[in-house]
Amino acid sequence: MSETDETPRTYSGAFFAAVVIALLAAVGGLIWCATLGSRLGTQQTELTEARQQNAKMAADLRETEARLQVATDELSKENGITQKELDQRAQAILQREQADSQRLESEQKQTAQQVSSVSNQVSTVQTDVGGVKTDLTKTQSDLATTISQLESVRGDLNGTNSIIARNHEELVALEHRGDRNFYEFTLTKGQRKPVGTVSLELKKVDPKKNIFTIVVYSDDKAVPKVNRGLDEPMQFYSGKDPVLFEVVVNTINSKAQVSGYLSVPKTAPVPPTAQ
Repeated sequence: MSETDETPRTYSGAFFAAVVIALLAAVGGLIWCATLGSRLGTQQTELTEARQQNAKMAADLRETEARLQVATDELSKENGITQKELDQRAQAILQREQADSQRLESEQKQTAQQVSSVSNQVSTVQTDVGGVKTDLTKTQSDLATTISQLESVRGDLNGTNSIIARNHEELVALEHRGDRNFYEFTLTKGQRKPVGTVSLELKKVDPKKNIFTIVVYSDDKAVPKVNRGLDEPMQFYSGKDPVLFEVVVNTINSKAQVSGYLSVPKTAPVPPTAQ
């Protein structure tokens, strides 16, 4: 066999290989096209369904709007109002709601201001209370000091010592002790004056020597206290169940007038005017 006989065979093999490759490529392309076509079909189906749903929703919306319009028209006819009036009423409702909202906001601000003001007032009151407590503490301290300074003087009747007050401030201190009642008086010469449950009468005054004479009227008896001095406890017993009374004169005001107080136990009767 010659060389010229073998050459066509070589070309036939190459051609066959090319044809195979082309067929494979064609098959692959067909498969890819089929897959792509399937996906495209699915997407088209979904798009169609979406369009149908949109169309249905649009139809439902148009139907709802139509029903609403019918309802509005029927309401308008029943109440004799027009669409314009309905719009005006709706606008009025919105304006009223806005006004209510603004009023509520204003009231809330006003309430907050009032709360702030009350808080400030409470702070002021607390400050004032603190000041009052301080003043009360000082007063109690001053009272304790005054009580400690009260003078003990021997009485004229039973020889025991009595705590006396030499002025109104000390008398207040004595009252705070709480064991006796006190009645202040001013006596004018020649006048009998009720003091507590007894009566007192000034008989004589000597301003130069700071002495005086008084008469105590108690239990239908007259008890004279002659030529007594200032701040001297003049003692006597009085009452159904006798208890010790004391008269103390602190001041000689003039030749015809003195001032002082009557001291009686808490258990002694009190005058009707003092009850």
